[in-house]
Amino acid sequence: MKNKLFNRGLLLLLGFGFISCGPSKDDGKPPVKEIVVKEKIVPADRPAFNSDTAYSITAKQVAFGPRVPNSAAHKACSAYLINELKRFGAEVIEQRTKVTAYTGESLDIVNIIGRINPQATRRIMLCAHWDTRPQADQDALFPKARFDGAVDGAASAGILLEIARAMATKPSAIGVDIVLFDAEDYGNPSQGNTYCLGSQYFALNPFRPDFKPVYGILLDMVAAPGATFYREGYSMQYAPAVVTRVWDIAAELGHGAYFRNELSGPITDDHYFINTLMGVPTIDIIHHDPNSKTGFGEYWHTRDDNMEKVDKTTLQVVGETLIGVIYSEKAEAPNL
Repeated sequence: MKNKLFNRGLLLLLGFGFISCGPSKDDGKPPVKEIVVKEKIVPADRPAFNSDTAYSITAKQVAFGPRVPNSAAHKACSAYLINELKRFGAEVIEQRTKVTAYTGESLDIVNIIGRINPQATRRIMLCAHWDTRPQADQDALFPKARFDGAVDGAASAGILLEIARAMATKPSAIGVDIVLFDAEDYGNPSQGNTYCLGSQYFALNPFRPDFKPVYGILLDMVAAPGATFYREGYSMQYAPAVVTRVWDIAAELGHGAYFRNELSGPITDDHYFINTLMGVPTIDIIHHDPNSKTGFGEYWHTRDDNMEKVDKTTLQVVGETLIGVIYSEKAEAPNL
C-alpha cells in the first residue's frame, strides 16, 4: 500500500452548501438566498462507539511487537484478533494461505473475516490491514528498523473490533463483514501490485461463492491527531456514491473538519484490488497531508508510528461515522 504518492493538485468540490437562489423582484435589492437543509439520516438510537476500547485494542496489538508476516508477533496477534471477534459475537472465518513477496520470500498469511448478523442478505464490508511493514523505509536514521505500526495498521483494526463490540449491543438491519487483510504493507514502492497481497488473494478467492456486499469501506491510517480524510481518487472513480454517503454522514455528525470536501489523487491500497478484481465498490478513508513531502502523515513508515501518534478523538470521529453509516442502512434499501 501507499506506494503511490497523493496528487498534490487538490480540487475543491463544487456544489456543497446547497444554496439556491429564490425569485427576486426588480426593486434593486439582492435576491433572497434559500438554504436547503438536508434531512438527517442517522438514527439517534444507534449504539455508542467507545474510543477507549478502540485505543486499548490498538495498544494490545502493538504490545505483541511489529506484526510482520512469518514473525512470532504476527502469529500471536492473529490469534488475539480472532478471539476478540469471536468474543464480540462474530462468526469468524480464517482465510489462510501462502503468498510470495517481491523479495521471493514465502509468507504465511491469514485474512480474518468476522461476520456480524450473518443471516442478513443485504451486507456491507468494513476492512483494514492488520500487518506491519517489515522496515521503516521512510525513517531518516534507521530505514531498515522495524516499527510499531500503531497508526498504520493496528488502529484501523482497533476501530473495527470496537464496532463489532458495539454492534453486539444492538441488532442492525443489515449484515456487516469485517475483513482484516494481511500482507498489505510487504511491498516494493516501485511496484504497486507487490502490495496488498492479502486483499488480492481475498478478491480472487472469495471465502464463500455468494459473497457480494453492496459496498465496502477501507480504513487506513485513521488515528493520528487532527487527521484529514480527502476524497481519494480511486474511491471517486469506482464508488463516488459511497464516498458521498459517508462524507454526508460525517458532516451530519459534526466531523466535517476531518472528512474534507476536497479531492486527492488515487492511491494503490487494498480497496483498489477489491474494486478491480472483485467488483465491489469500495472506498478508502485514509489520512492525507497535502503539506508533507510524501502526502501522508510525518509518522508514515518511520519509528514515530507508535502509540503516541494514536489520538482517541480521531478514533472516535471515525468510529462514530462508521456506526452512523451502518445504522442508517435499511434491510431492503436500493443499492448505491
